[in-house]
Amino acid sequence: MREYSIAAIPADGIGPEVIASGTRVLEALQKRIGDIAFNVTTFDWGSDYYRKHGVMMPADGPAQLKKFDAIYFGAVGAPDVPDHITLWGLRLPICQGFDQYANVRPTKILPGITSPLRGVEAGDLDWVIVRENSEGEYAGCGGRVHRGLPEEVGTEVSVFTRVGVQRIMRYAFKLAQSRPRKLLTVVTKSNAQRHGMVMWDEIADEVSKEFPDVTWDKMLVDAMTVRMTLKPQSLDTIVATNLHADILSDLAGALAGSLGVAPTANIDPERRFPSMFEPIHGSAFDITGKGIANPVASFWTAAQMLEHLGEPDAAVRLMRAVEKVCEAGIITPDVGGKATTKEVTDAVVDAIYSSNV
Repeated sequence: MREYSIAAIPADGIGPEVIASGTRVLEALQKRIGDIAFNVTTFDWGSDYYRKHGVMMPADGPAQLKKFDAIYFGAVGAPDVPDHITLWGLRLPICQGFDQYANVRPTKILPGITSPLRGVEAGDLDWVIVRENSEGEYAGCGGRVHRGLPEEVGTEVSVFTRVGVQRIMRYAFKLAQSRPRKLLTVVTKSNAQRHGMVMWDEIADEVSKEFPDVTWDKMLVDAMTVRMTLKPQSLDTIVATNLHADILSDLAGALAGSLGVAPTANIDPERRFPSMFEPIHGSAFDITGKGIANPVASFWTAAQMLEHLGEPDAAVRLMRAVEKVCEAGIITPDVGGKATTKEVTDAVVDAIYSSNV
């Protein structure tokens, strides 16, 4: 019996709904496969916790999480709590404290889901966006002085280190090398940002020499939005800075049909700490409690978690069930369907049980 300890942090908005669905699917996989067990411990951290205690999680939160094999995260953010408090109070301390420097966001058009792009179908858009997740524009370096006065100044300093850029670039090249097309696109803004971004370009060129079988090119981030929209078939693996990849991956999710199907993995490739897996869609308070949140992103995220834990067969089984359900038209309103969160989850669970492989 292979056992894994999972820390679940449902947090805010639709997070509890989709993590509950994801946990159900993990239980179904556990029963169907037979020799695997997921021991899930749920933490009540988030905006409700903040309202009661003045912090998003206890001071020893990361220490409590360190013993787990993986973290299954819902969403963070609430209308009545400033975004910088929710983000810097929960998600970022985990990502940065555990040095989860590779944020990996696969994107593809699932069967049964229609892309807003004209003439683009399943198979035409199949990308993985690698986001540097530890420094760059979200390093938290900066400050404000002369608050409230006419001369008030706010600075946000982007921090790029050679070691930080080298390690994410190697991760991206290795990932591209493992995919059939062996194609990588490096995204920067080096025409206008002539220090950190030029260093990105230079290090990409240096690291590329270690991967002669990988074809790579460079794009400015603004031109990249055009290429993603007009020539999606020309892309495969993409690497970009913390801010640029954050924005591009949201665009990617929308182009694939909905943010409700887009997953994320925050990975420590050296496995010194637990990695964290979360759907990309955020807290989505406009549909919270309505029972129509799309659980597909949380399922795909769970599949990423299974792959990271060394259970690729379970991950394939899960994604096969998800694709079967989507292809059958059992989908939520955000992707043009009428099914509820529960109906999609029930269908995926049934597909897992009924699968012969």
